[in-house]
Amino acid sequence: MIEIDLNLFERQKKYQISTTFFIFVIIPLAYIFYARYITKKPNKYNKLEEPVNITITIPNEAKPHWKGKRLYTSNMTVRLPNEPEKIQCYCPATGQYLGTYCVTSREDMDNQISQAKKAQIEWGKSSFSTRRRLLKTLKRYILENQDNIARIACRDSGKTKLDASMGEIMVTLEKINWIILNGEKTLRPSQRPGPSNLFMSYLKNAEVRYEPLGLVAALISWNYPFHNLMGPIVAALFTGNSIIVKCSEQVMWSSIWFVELVRTVLKQLDLNPDLVQLCCCYPEDADYFTSHPGISHLTFIGSEPVAHKVVTSAAKQLIPCVVELGGKDAVIVMDDLPDYNALSSVLMRGVFQSAGQNCIGIERIICLPKAFDTLVRILSSRVKELRLGSDIDQLDEIDLGAMISNNRFDHLEELVKDAVSKGAKLLHGGKRYQHPNYPQGNYFEPTLLVGVDSSMKIFHEEVFGPIMTIIEASNVDEAVEIANGTDYGLGNSVFGANFQQCSDIANRLQSGNVAINDFATYYVAQLPFGGVKKSGYGKFGGEEGLIGLCNAKSIIMDKPIWRALGVKTSIPAEIDYPIKDSTKAWNFLNALNIASYDSSCWEVLKALKKMAKGGT
Repeated sequence: MIEIDLNLFERQKKYQISTTFFIFVIIPLAYIFYARYITKKPNKYNKLEEPVNITITIPNEAKPHWKGKRLYTSNMTVRLPNEPEKIQCYCPATGQYLGTYCVTSREDMDNQISQAKKAQIEWGKSSFSTRRRLLKTLKRYILENQDNIARIACRDSGKTKLDASMGEIMVTLEKINWIILNGEKTLRPSQRPGPSNLFMSYLKNAEVRYEPLGLVAALISWNYPFHNLMGPIVAALFTGNSIIVKCSEQVMWSSIWFVELVRTVLKQLDLNPDLVQLCCCYPEDADYFTSHPGISHLTFIGSEPVAHKVVTSAAKQLIPCVVELGGKDAVIVMDDLPDYNALSSVLMRGVFQSAGQNCIGIERIICLPKAFDTLVRILSSRVKELRLGSDIDQLDEIDLGAMISNNRFDHLEELVKDAVSKGAKLLHGGKRYQHPNYPQGNYFEPTLLVGVDSSMKIFHEEVFGPIMTIIEASNVDEAVEIANGTDYGLGNSVFGANFQQCSDIANRLQSGNVAINDFATYYVAQLPFGGVKKSGYGKFGGEEGLIGLCNAKSIIMDKPIWRALGVKTSIPAEIDYPIKDSTKAWNFLNALNIASYDSSCWEVLKALKKMAKGGT
């Protein structure tokens, strides 16, 4: 008979509670005290950087219990057949009408670009203290108005408030706070080693200075209407640039308010609101925008087909571009994890956040055999419990919101049918869903497909929807080969108990970003973000993101000691024009190169002797 020590369980439980308390309460409090009160010494700029209070009216459509008229399903389109210069806005979760707005005409673009360029001239000379105050004021407003901001984002995109909090508000606050803490240090003149030449190295100092480019532009996608808009704006303003943002016509309603928020902050701080402009047009006028000679840099977040048009257009004016195009991100799961339940929570969030409309969402879960069987069992029971709806309108608990539109439902259903016809098992979902309360809403069932392989379309094509696919790999090498087996390369994750093994796998993955035993935290950590292959090129975020919005001006100068002594570099007489003796000139330069770069002391001495004799 086995005796069970019940006291042991109690002791373990207490130990777990005390450990949790120490990790999540004591350590953070100690760090906050150290960061805020020990390392932050008072300085004369603290008073100048105090944020101010901002008041801005919240749209009625974003207030609780708003009841707007619903459009018929046939009328749920941003384009109005008889009004080509208008954009119709509506809530994709409920079909409620949000308003009709005029597109930005080419003449409007010219005026906006002209105003922004003019405002930037003065802004480019502003102090980092002024720029930090701007960001601190914006941060304070966001912190104090999270509910309102989330509702505005949800109303225009169909997502849930929790998805808005994590994917819109938290990451925006992180970006703002990171720039406040690290932006000035990143943009200070960068001291460089200078020349390796024996003679130049002790004469010259070298540095790189970062200057604003002028007016930069961002073309952003609709899936994160707040974060995708605010990210480029705060980076542009802190680097001394002005910015014009082209938002998607799918989220014009919220974008107007979000830009007005930034302009209100600028006005409240007696800064020029023309620094930030909003453009919204249909694709037929986008070429005029992306090839405009007034733009100095362009960031594009969107799809690969559109990217080809954007970079082709920008090339007309040689506008440099950063291009982020989404991907087919994979998670590799090892067989040695002690807790697959905890991992399943990460996978659920990674796949289904924002109804799967996430450029760094998990599109493929690649499992070794033991992990495959365990996760299929766990995830199958969890996916079927997910509830759809609009949580800003109904009292029920909601897990997933709507998709931005229904124009891809046929394709998503076709991807599922193709996979099933080739051997995959459909455990849940797989088709569009008509919500009983919101029949006009754009809902797709949370879907679970297992046994997916490379013969299926869904293995290769970006889904960008609420479809979880699980793939079995026989060993680590096959798992890596599967992960790399697409045209995309944005982000990946590796989960396993053996850190060194996970780290080695991360080195083998063909992507711009990898998280080890985590999902997508490279983005939150403000590391340079971008992909390889057909996921795009260039980086935004972190130090590289700020520096990329600057002209890196190289400066070479005499060292202070030589300036003080009046010593200057000059052209030796042997090579001064007109050349007096070409043979001596050649011998002098030959000796100069040996003296400057040869690693043999004897050869250097001989060369110095030849130089002293004028090349003879």
